[in-house]
Amino acid sequence: MTVVEAVENYLVYLTSVLNYSSNTIKAYYNDIMEFSDFVTKERFSKDILSLRNDRVAKAFVSHLNNIDSKATTVNRKIASLRGFYNYLVAEKIVEKNFFANIESLKKPKRLPQIIKEKEIILLLNACDKTKPLGFRDYLIIELLYATGLRVSELCGLETKDLDLVNLEIRVFGKGSKERIVLIYPELRDDLKHYLNNERITLLAKSNNEKNRSLFINNRGTSLTTRGVRVILNKVIKECGETFHISPHMLRHSFATSLLNNGADLRSVQELLGHVNLSTTQIYTHITYESLKKEYALAHPHAKKEENGK
Repeated sequence: MTVVEAVENYLVYLTSVLNYSSNTIKAYYNDIMEFSDFVTKERFSKDILSLRNDRVAKAFVSHLNNIDSKATTVNRKIASLRGFYNYLVAEKIVEKNFFANIESLKKPKRLPQIIKEKEIILLLNACDKTKPLGFRDYLIIELLYATGLRVSELCGLETKDLDLVNLEIRVFGKGSKERIVLIYPELRDDLKHYLNNERITLLAKSNNEKNRSLFINNRGTSLTTRGVRVILNKVIKECGETFHISPHMLRHSFATSLLNNGADLRSVQELLGHVNLSTTQIYTHITYESLKKEYALAHPHAKKEENGK
């Protein structure tokens, strides 16, 4: 069997058996071809089916690092080639998977981007609360910031999930795990107003009056995650700003605000719906970075050193 035939058969397997998307299959193909070029150029073997050298996988990863490939890119290529050689071994085309024991690179942790309080106020003030869509947009932004909901969780909310008497909302997060998030009295009053007015107006534009989704779009149907992103972009444009905001940044800002104001880390973990505390701890790094900036600006000796540079 030739390399071309082996690769083509593997791509058919990815399509018909694993049902991978066309973009994923294209990425796998490019990764395999890049490795094939590396093997022949560095003379490890005449082709990737004739390999016998155990060092080839580590040499390829080293090559990727030398050309400054991102850790996420390197890890994807490792996964692509591990899957390819698993297939070749299963089909008895080769005897060994050289990538079986190659560990993925550790990805550098990036601090989540947050939105400043003044920027959130700008967004809220840009919403025309006298109009149904404007009030809905205002409520979406306020609810995301007040609860730390993921955008998918927000769009999945139904009217029955609201417990306005106890200031609670039931949320179904990742893996259909249920949790309770809290709201404050003013937000409860806004939700009541929306349910009794704007939502009814928007729902009337659809033939489906039994739709139980909390948030409705301008056609009277359930709002989607893409719709929320479009709303945020529109509001930013309307307030005359150019900064970038995503729904997840409001979630980050929610967590950071709680920790900055003395909330317990485990309480924030529960409100965010994180399974592991380590996931929530990333926000303590944000507050620490903020603390260092405040120290540099506030302490007289720190300011003196900065001015002396």
